[in-house]
Amino acid sequence: MSDTVITIIAIFLAAILMFIFPLLSVSERSDDISQLTVQTATTEFVDNSRAVGKITMDNYSDLVSTVSATGNTYDIEMEIKVLDENVGKKSAWTQGVVIGENVYYSIYTSQIVEEIEKNGSYAMKEGDIFSVSVKNTNKTLSQSIRSVFYSISGSDIYSIAAQHSGVVTANGTY
Repeated sequence: MSDTVITIIAIFLAAILMFIFPLLSVSERSDDISQLTVQTATTEFVDNSRAVGKITMDNYSDLVSTVSATGNTYDIEMEIKVLDENVGKKSAWTQGVVIGENVYYSIYTSQIVEEIEKNGSYAMKEGDIFSVSVKNTNKTLSQSIRSVFYSISGSDIYSIAAQHSGVVTANGTY
């Protein structure tokens, strides 16, 4: 009887070692490749948009299609911190230098996408801050396998994420 139990346990452990761990390794490698793809696409999108001073429909569509090509679903969040042009009372107009602090207000993803769909692009101006955050919304294969072994659960856990931001260096026009 004890030989049968030991044999069953040995078969179970062999199955885990031969099938589950290699599958976990391959799925984690797939997540690594997806992570690299998403990070590269996000960085290129932000840097291109900052350099020309506008977010175009073509660039945004390229970002969406590139990250979607990984086989996962993503939440893409954009934010533009617009430099407020209403200068304070303290200014040196003759020198073109504003004394005091800069004030920014934020424009978010829904407003940006609405403007892109309406006009084909969203113009930014020099000094604005543009940031993009991309996170996967689905549970990948490696997350599923890890949750079985490590009891990791919850919908807030994502394994593929990228963010990039920077100051706009050119004035964009429509």
